Amino acid sequence: MLTLQAVLSPEDIALVREGLAGAAFRDGKKTAGGDARKVKANLQADGGDEKVAALSTFVKKAIERHPVFSAYARPARWSRLMFNKYGPGQTYGMHVDDPVMGGVEGRLRTDLSFTLFLSDPDLYEGGELVIDGMDGERAGKPSAGDMIVYATGALHRVEPVISGERLACVGWIQSLIRRADEREILFDLSRTRAAMGPGEARLLLDKSVASLVRLWGEP
Repeated sequence: MLTLQAVLSPEDIALVREGLAGAAFRDGKKTAGGDARKVKANLQADGGDEKVAALSTFVKKAIERHPVFSAYARPARWSRLMFNKYGPGQTYGMHVDDPVMGGVEGRLRTDLSFTLFLSDPDLYEGGELVIDGMDGERAGKPSAGDMIVYATGALHRVEPVISGERLACVGWIQSLIRRADEREILFDLSRTRAAMGPGEARLLLDKSVASLVRLWGEP
């Protein structure tokens, strides 16, 4: 679980929220699969709406510009981004996301999931994203514009919203690097590189990272 700060600026958030204010939302169960449908109770913006699709593109480009996200996720393919909202009493019970999404031509393996928060935490009560990992449950409710990235295979839930409205953007990534431990090694090396000055040692590190990406990468 990784929290990225300020993926969207306050101006970006205002633009997205204004665009979604006039969008049609429908029952979120329509896009849930299997048992997840039984525990999902939220609303989801109509992805067929041209304005909603444009907002999805806008948010995707902002995520792509975030240097930590690129170094951590190394995205090869993306799902369609979706906007959802939770009002009082709405929730998404414990579930696991589908390992494969999309049709035959647009199919992707889901390695990483993300939730980009569009509502400040003081505007709603409840609604924490809870992820169940080897170290126990971890809850996240960051500021608007922040994003939580986590392994798609993890069990997770959204706690019931008690008051207010929780608005967020969610999506899934197929990484160039399939294995989580290999992604972590590359992420650590990227952070090490960022702390180094120019010189031979940095060039040798670049060479090693490039070799590992070629060795582990699945384009």
